[in-house]
Amino acid sequence: MGAHFFTGFPGFIATELIKELVRLGQVEKLYAVVQAGQGELAKSKAASIMAEMNATIPFDIIVGDITQENFGMDQQIMDQLNSEMLTVWHLAAIYDLAVKAEIAWDVNVEGTRQVNTFVRNHPSITRYMYFSTAYVAGKREGMLLETELLRPTAFKNHYEETKFEAELLVEELKSDVAVTIIRPGIVRGHSETGQTIKFDGPYFFMNMIDRLKWMPIIPYVGKTTACINVVPIDYIINATVFLASRAEAAGQTIHLTDPSPHPIEEIYEAMVFELTGKRPKGRLPLVLAEKGLSSIRLQRKLGVEAQTMDYLTWNATFDTAIAQKLLAGSGISCADFLQSIPSMTAFYEDNKNNPDFHIKIG
Repeated sequence: MGAHFFTGFPGFIATELIKELVRLGQVEKLYAVVQAGQGELAKSKAASIMAEMNATIPFDIIVGDITQENFGMDQQIMDQLNSEMLTVWHLAAIYDLAVKAEIAWDVNVEGTRQVNTFVRNHPSITRYMYFSTAYVAGKREGMLLETELLRPTAFKNHYEETKFEAELLVEELKSDVAVTIIRPGIVRGHSETGQTIKFDGPYFFMNMIDRLKWMPIIPYVGKTTACINVVPIDYIINATVFLASRAEAAGQTIHLTDPSPHPIEEIYEAMVFELTGKRPKGRLPLVLAEKGLSSIRLQRKLGVEAQTMDYLTWNATFDTAIAQKLLAGSGISCADFLQSIPSMTAFYEDNKNNPDFHIKIG
């Protein structure tokens, strides 16, 4: 119970977390700090959540900026927040794999530094739930442990690099605050309904397949034995809310990744079949695919960010020992990706022509 403070609202994951907290009766008051340009949208989303959940919980939308000291709030608001016993949820970040370094650093690192300062100075934080990413591992391969935060020799993009630097900052708080660090895999839509709010991550493959389905054959892209770690939003939400209320999760870093991921080629084949009714044939050499996608024009035409190619041959496995131990007996588990592709495809087909679901490329 008590008050919950969010960054990253009205984003998809923050919205779904709030709905689950309300559904379970685990929140008495809500606060969310949002940028000025999203103030009205956030207020509308807050009202729609309460209507959908048939609830009347106070929900204060605070216009501010997490990259500024005290989030740019006036002292009266800070005094109000400091009077509350808070659970803090920090989800605000730039998630785009193609993000420029200075933008990613400002939001992901400096923004997290400011949230950490708020948490450190607050008199009564019950839990600090920080959303990192499993991909802080950068280009490290092999078995990646939840207990490790090792600097890799390189990162695949600025998103990974800045999330690593941000997690280092949060890790420093563990000795002083009840911190739980969540490292999700690539997040997709709901495992049963397929519902999501944007087509990125694995949906880039769907975009490409859909736009090439006029061809007599659709080839595999390169040749790889790597697996893809994609997790449904309902697993992330159910597991995170459960962990937020468990004392034993404090001080832990937790991989919310698929403990049984499928090979990329297996997933790709299933997507091709669901979208076209045929199996992929032949192979487009990866070097040619990468060369072609160096063109922003082609990226936009196919609906694929070039940075996606960096994950096709990345061989890593995420250890989930801590996650499995903490979730034992809860009934919460990660749905199988292959079994969810039909519902994922159906939702994609229903919404693929809606530009609101597609991210701007380039």
